[in-house]
Amino acid sequence: MKPHIERHLVARIGWLRAAVLGANDGIVSTASLILGVAAAGADRPALLVAGIAGLVAGAMSMAAGEYVSVSSQADTEAADIARETAELAADPAHEQAELAGIYVARGVDPGTAAAAAAQMMAHDALAAHTRDELHISDTTAAQPVLAALTSAATFTAGAALPLALAARLPMGWVVTGEAAGSILFLAVLGAVGARAGGAGLLKPVVRVVFWGALAMAITAGIGRLVGTAV
Repeated sequence: MKPHIERHLVARIGWLRAAVLGANDGIVSTASLILGVAAAGADRPALLVAGIAGLVAGAMSMAAGEYVSVSSQADTEAADIARETAELAADPAHEQAELAGIYVARGVDPGTAAAAAAQMMAHDALAAHTRDELHISDTTAAQPVLAALTSAATFTAGAALPLALAARLPMGWVVTGEAAGSILFLAVLGAVGARAGGAGLLKPVVRVVFWGALAMAITAGIGRLVGTAV
């Protein structure tokens, strides 16, 4: 038989989620920060200082947060695999019956399921239980370093876009131009993420733009209130 070489989009899940999250957060948080400071009446140097500080702090926070959270997932997976290893060593017959039961629940007749379970146990019992009982595979397994690096890099790329607008736009157009440009960046991000994941374009684009625009509007409103009060 020929080996299965078909590639599926789910193989991208390890980095795609972190990439979209990082870029989206970079655009929204940096643009919101710049809009809030601009609405309060700050000058361009203050906008740039706030934007650069937000970019650096956000990238480091995203990297650390992703690493810690995905490491927690990896720890849980490792604990489950260790427990499964112990159970296989203590009672392999029960584990084989359990594996056969999983196959029966998926629609395989009992005789075929028992034979398949016996073959899978003989080939690689731990791999069979890790995949079919724990639902852990090479494709979906936690990858803390990859998630951290991807989030930090895409946050930086996303944050650089509204920061560039703050540096180039005339001061009289900063609030309007920053908001419009950032919404455009979010729309492009939604489209790219949808395309990479094989999904339709409309719903992801609307979702990203709506929540990003809402966050920026709230931050700008608070900045204007603070600026008026001060």
